[in-house]
Amino acid sequence: MDDTRERLLRRGDYVHGSFVKPEVVDGFINGVNPGDRSDVLGRFPFSEASADDAVDFAAIGSKVWRRVPLSDRAAAVKRFRDQLARFQERTARLIAREVGKPIWEARQEVLATIRALDLYLDEGVELLAPRVIEDIGARSDRLPRGVVGVISPYNMPLLVPVSHVGAAILAGNATVLKPSKFTPGVGQAIAELWDRCRLPRGVFNLVQGPGSVIGQRLAANPGLDALLLTGSYATATAIRQLTIDRPELPMLIQAGGSGTAIVLDDAELDRAVYEVMVGAFLTSGQRHNSTGRVIVTEGIYQRFVERLVRQTMRLSVGYAFEPDVFMGPVISENLRTRYRRFSRALASKGHVALCEAAHDSPSKRGFYVRPAIYRVSWDNGHPFLDEEPPGPTLLVYKAKSWEEAAALHNQATYRLATSLFTSLDNPLLPEIGDRLKTGALNVNRSTIGASMRLPSVGLGRSSNGVPSGLELLTVVTHARSQLVESRPFETIARLPGVHWDGTPTDTTVELEEETEDDDVLDVSSALELSEQ
Repeated sequence: MDDTRERLLRRGDYVHGSFVKPEVVDGFINGVNPGDRSDVLGRFPFSEASADDAVDFAAIGSKVWRRVPLSDRAAAVKRFRDQLARFQERTARLIAREVGKPIWEARQEVLATIRALDLYLDEGVELLAPRVIEDIGARSDRLPRGVVGVISPYNMPLLVPVSHVGAAILAGNATVLKPSKFTPGVGQAIAELWDRCRLPRGVFNLVQGPGSVIGQRLAANPGLDALLLTGSYATATAIRQLTIDRPELPMLIQAGGSGTAIVLDDAELDRAVYEVMVGAFLTSGQRHNSTGRVIVTEGIYQRFVERLVRQTMRLSVGYAFEPDVFMGPVISENLRTRYRRFSRALASKGHVALCEAAHDSPSKRGFYVRPAIYRVSWDNGHPFLDEEPPGPTLLVYKAKSWEEAAALHNQATYRLATSLFTSLDNPLLPEIGDRLKTGALNVNRSTIGASMRLPSVGLGRSSNGVPSGLELLTVVTHARSQLVESRPFETIARLPGVHWDGTPTDTTVELEEETEDDDVLDVSSALELSEQ
C-alpha cells in the first residue's frame, strides 16, 4: 500500500504500557494532510479522563523508574534511538503527510532527532552523573522530579517531543506526552516506538486531543511535578493561569514569536539574502525561530531588498512528495486566514507589499500560500513589532545606522533569536553584539540555526527564561547536596557558649584565643562556611 495515502490504524491513547481507546469520548481530532485535504489519516478520539489516568499511572511508574540505575535508563533511550533509526523513512513520510513539509525536510528532522538523542546519551549522561568530593564527605546528585508533562507543537512534531521526553526519561522521570492536535499520527508513532523499548508500565504515556481541552487538563493536574510547553504565547498565558496556584511547579515555556535579522552595510550580500530568505520561509515560516523581521542599514538596503525579492519569487511551493519543492503548505485554513488578515492590516497602515501575500494553487487541494515580503515604514506609528508574523511573512525595515537597527530590534516583543550579517573584521562587532538583547545571536547565519549543546532561552515573550537544549536535563531534575560527617562525635569541636555536659574542655574552641588553622577550619565547617 502507498504510505503517502495510507489511513492510519487509530490505536487510542497510550497509558500504563498499553494502547487504550477511551471509554468516554469527549470529542475527535482529524488527522488531515494540509497539502492534500482529500488525504485523511484518521479520526482520533480524545477523553479528558485519559489525561487524569495517564498522570496517575505515571506517578506509579516514576516510583519504579527513579530507582533504575542511570546506565539502564540510558540503555532504554538508546533502544528508542535505534528503533527510530530503523523506521526513519516511515517516520519522515508520516511527518511530511501530517505537517506538509517537503520530504527532504522531514528526513532532516528525523536525523536531527537521532542526533539529539545521541547528545543526551553522550554529554547528558555525564551531566546527570553525581559529583563526589571525598575529602570533605560531600556529593551532589541530580534527582528526577517525578511526573513530567510534555505539550508539544506541530512545526517540529518529532524533534521537540522526542527530545523533551527523552531527557525526562533519561533523568529518571515518568512522562505524559500530549502531541499537537495537528499531528496525532506522529504522536502515535512515537508511542509505538517507546512501546518497543520494554519500559516499566507508566514510564511513558501519551494522550491525544486539542490543547484547549486535553492540554489544559494535563497542565492543571496537581500530579504533575514539571511541565514542558512549546506553543504560542496565548497558550502559554492560558497555562500560566491554570497553574497560578502552583508557583513551585518547574515549567519550561517556549513561546517562539519569530526571530529578527540585521543586515549591515559591510555584509556579504548573497550570503545575507540566502540566509534571511531560508530563515524566513523554510517550513512555511512556521518555526518558532523563523525570521519574521529583517532590519537593513541604508547603505545596502536597496541592493539587498531587490535581490531578496527576486530570489524569493523563484522559490518552489508544492506538495511534500513532489520533487524540487522548497516549501509546503501552512498547517491549517485558520493560519492561512491569519496570514491574509495580517497582510491586509499591514496595507491598511501604509506599509508596502514587495511580495504580496497570496494563496498558491498547486495540483492538489491544500493550504498553500506564497512567501510574502512587506516594507514597513516603522516611523509612522505602526511598526508591527509586537506580533508574530503568521506563516511565510517577512517584514523589512530600513535603519540609518547599526545603532538605530539595534534600538529597533530591542523594541520587538519576541527576541528568541537574532541574525547579524556583517564582516567578521568589523571592529564594532563586540559592541553590536553586546547591544542586542536576544536569547541567541547567530553571526552570518539564519535565525533557525541552533545547537542542542547550547542553552536556548528567548527574551521578551519568547520564553520564561528557562533553558532548553542539553540544559533541559537540569529542568527535569533537581539538585540535592549531601554532607556526611564521619569523625567520632567526641572529637568534634564545640562552639563557644555550648556547655555540653560531659564534654572534655579541650574540644571546645575559644575564638578569642589564637588557634591553629585546623581549629578554625573545623569551626567554619560547623557553621557551613567552608569553601571546600
